[in-house]
Amino acid sequence: MLNSLSIRDVVLIERLDLHFAAGLTALTGETGAGKSILLDSLGLALGARADSGLIRAGAAQAVVAASFSAESTHPVHGLLAEQGLDSGGEILVRRIVTRDGRSRALVNDQPVSVAFLKSLTALLIEVQGQHEQVGLADPAHHIALLDAFGVPEAKRAEVVAAYRSWRDSAARLAEAERRIEETAKEEEFLRHAASELEQLAPVEGEEEALAAERLRLQAGERRAEAIASAMTELRPKDRRKDGPAAALRAAARAVARITVPAGHVNPAGPAMAAIERAEIALAEAEDFLERLAASEEDDPRALEATEERLFALRAAARKHGVPVSELPAFFRELRARLVALESGVADIVALTTETARLRGVYVEKAASLSDQRARAAARLEKAIGAELQPLKLERARFVVERAMLPEPQWGPRGADAIRFLIATNPGEEPGALDKIASGGELSRLMLAMKVVLSAGADNETLIFDEVDSGIGGATAAAVGERLARVAEDVQVLVVTHSPQVAARAAAQMRVQKRESAGRAVTEVKILTEAERREEIARMLSGESVTEAARQAAESLLTR
Repeated sequence: MLNSLSIRDVVLIERLDLHFAAGLTALTGETGAGKSILLDSLGLALGARADSGLIRAGAAQAVVAASFSAESTHPVHGLLAEQGLDSGGEILVRRIVTRDGRSRALVNDQPVSVAFLKSLTALLIEVQGQHEQVGLADPAHHIALLDAFGVPEAKRAEVVAAYRSWRDSAARLAEAERRIEETAKEEEFLRHAASELEQLAPVEGEEEALAAERLRLQAGERRAEAIASAMTELRPKDRRKDGPAAALRAAARAVARITVPAGHVNPAGPAMAAIERAEIALAEAEDFLERLAASEEDDPRALEATEERLFALRAAARKHGVPVSELPAFFRELRARLVALESGVADIVALTTETARLRGVYVEKAASLSDQRARAAARLEKAIGAELQPLKLERARFVVERAMLPEPQWGPRGADAIRFLIATNPGEEPGALDKIASGGELSRLMLAMKVVLSAGADNETLIFDEVDSGIGGATAAAVGERLARVAEDVQVLVVTHSPQVAARAAAQMRVQKRESAGRAVTEVKILTEAERREEIARMLSGESVTEAARQAAESLLTR
């Protein structure tokens, strides 16, 4: 509900802070006092078009702020959450208009677009005025209002569930058909690629293993080459070349020819001993190298085969634009797509059958819902018709128009198009609410509908601007009585010139204009009970309040 309204520098209002209670509040005052300024200010906070002409003379900007509260289950909290805005206990909306015509909108002190502000406040407050009708007059709301009036929630839930099941199945069918179509276009490529990969038979982790084996074989090959080179140096294959063994033997023979006199130590003895040790070491080296060469048992073609396999895997990966590690998964995907192509026709047949079955379930549930709506529409026409006569709309006829939507427009609400129509005179064809009725008639029609349909709307605050225009006496009393009934469920603010309407309010505010420092200023005063009697007496008798008018006002207030 609307908790407070703060206005700064709007036309004749310099500074105004109002607080509102639940129930029915009447705003009264003489013509020209500024009631329309009050509504224009509120409209600005609700997202109406900004106009620099609203700014009070001498002020740089106009500011209007409105504070709302809503139940935790109210849809406004979901809208706030979607925008990442805090939806705590208070919802504060603010609009600032500057002299250059620009405006800013804020919700809970966070900047928002004016479009969002308008969408947000439309969930909180509804205005029914002489020149602007929103909410009930909008056909987009009519089906929800009719359902809330007389269609069981369980029946609506069945249609929602049936629609979702049908559309989910239809989506799966469309996806299956799309995949089959795409796969069929690529069938030749798929079969060729799958055949190549089947021959290649890639294995998970094979690239890493082959790369490691390649490094090992390359290292082994380098070792074998080194051993062979060493053996060649020790035992040359070219017999024309002398190896170290032949050199040692030649040296030994040369040293052996050294002679010494009897009784003397041969000075070449150490050299001979060293040569002998060298021959033994050389023999050991040859033996070790032979054994080392024998231990290198790798197949000479192993490295070539490993590289061929590794390069083949990498070439296939490049060809298909995937890493080597993903080749096995890619191969499985190709085979799965081929299997899907082969079995897809059967799957599509099954999905087609299931989708058709679910469509039939939806059509059945939607038809049952339509029957419920037809019965609810008859009751609604009767209920609103009963409210029209006391509101001086006895010649009007309220009609709920129902039509079957084309299949592309079927949805979770069923297959119905619902519109509320009105014919204000006998013999006329019913038409759109805001096109047929005059301003006063339409406001009273909206009131009649609110009396019957208030449970179906999300709005927690209703504003009626001069709903009593052009009526008086018993009709005005009927309007006041119905406003009070609506106010039992939602907060209602009514701008009225009718004492019968004002008397039914739980609270009353008087809008008045006075002169301050040579300028006209609009003020709003919350009236006490005594002041209410005097104000209603003024509304009954005019400027000169008589004792009879005071007694009549007392009578109206004590009903």
